[in-house]
Amino acid sequence: MGRKNSVGTANGLPNGERAGGAAAGSGAPVPCHLLVMRTSAMGDVAMLPHALRALTAAYPDLRVTVATQAMFRPFFAGLDVGFLDVDVKGAHHSLAGMWRLAAQARRLGVDAVADVHDVLRSKAFRLAMRLHGVPAAHIDKGRAGKRAFIRCGGRGMEPLRHTVLRYCDVFRRLGFVLDDPAPAVRRDRPNPFGEKHGVWVGFAPFSAHRGKTYPEEQSRELVRMLSERYGRVFIHGGGGAEQAFAEEMERTYPNVTALYGKVRFAGEMDLIANLDCVVTMDSLVMHLASLVATPVVSVWGATHPGLGFLGYGVSSGNVLQADMACRPCSVFGNKPCRYGDYRCLKAVTPEMAARRVAEITGSLPECSGSFSLPSSRPIRCWIFSSVISVCTSTSPVTILSSPRMAAVPDI
Repeated sequence: MGRKNSVGTANGLPNGERAGGAAAGSGAPVPCHLLVMRTSAMGDVAMLPHALRALTAAYPDLRVTVATQAMFRPFFAGLDVGFLDVDVKGAHHSLAGMWRLAAQARRLGVDAVADVHDVLRSKAFRLAMRLHGVPAAHIDKGRAGKRAFIRCGGRGMEPLRHTVLRYCDVFRRLGFVLDDPAPAVRRDRPNPFGEKHGVWVGFAPFSAHRGKTYPEEQSRELVRMLSERYGRVFIHGGGGAEQAFAEEMERTYPNVTALYGKVRFAGEMDLIANLDCVVTMDSLVMHLASLVATPVVSVWGATHPGLGFLGYGVSSGNVLQADMACRPCSVFGNKPCRYGDYRCLKAVTPEMAARRVAEITGSLPECSGSFSLPSSRPIRCWIFSSVISVCTSTSPVTILSSPRMAAVPDI
């Protein structure tokens, strides 16, 4: 049986919230074999290891099985956990398939379920487990709070509870007592691209939704700027149009590498761990970078980091987003722009991202043309808890400080 550790007040939960399940200090036993379920989306699965790191640190004897898709196993490297593979497109696509999966979990000796997904499939799974006497707890996604945040654009609101902390809350509802996780620590990992010379930078302009994808022309300009200043630039992305763009950049600039097809998830994480900085959108690569403690420049468009999806431990000072009345317009970035031009993304210029990369990598030049900002109408940007001075003879950009928006510890 795992041991309990001591924590502060409220068992790590926000003021006014109570944990369900066994109460801390009640003497009720905690589970011996916990199954944690999350099968998608990739970024949400990639946030789970932070919570598991805190749980296994508090309960080193606890047996943990992660029920997820097999391709996500590399996210959990370095954690002493087992896996129950979930085939969401095959054997476990149907509700009946989830019931069969539950039978398989019971044969493994699982005595508690932490459902950190709370979708139809996971609900069927935990019902099947509870009917056989296995206790289960599920995540509170805070949907009402997120709707309220969208309606007011986050103005006048505190940041919502981070997703990683919501995962921890599920463990607490099962009787576990644990501290909120600290950000990941950078560790040496093998470099799939050989010996490193100079500064290496990653760029991940893509996302599943257009509202979170950096505009193509701005992406081209940022690749040019990064390739001129740094030893190597790696473009993260998938197949199709993303692959075509990355390979075009690879042909144009000799120090640019298109990653698609060259490495799998494990290799990509190894590479990210060896990068000096990564420029990402609200996407998977941001969360992979947070897992390996690589500095991130995080660009936000239709979505907002205050909704609880900022990479855990990503420095709040490295968030770039435009202060516009129309954003955030959705939680996941899947709604079309009401104006049709995605102006929130265009407002975050390549020069802004390049300058932030230069500050992170210690390569900030004197005021020069390569980092000057175009003369245009004023644009306001929130840079969390910091103020950036812009090298330009005019003042087309006003940078605001928003110190209340930092929701998690910085790396």
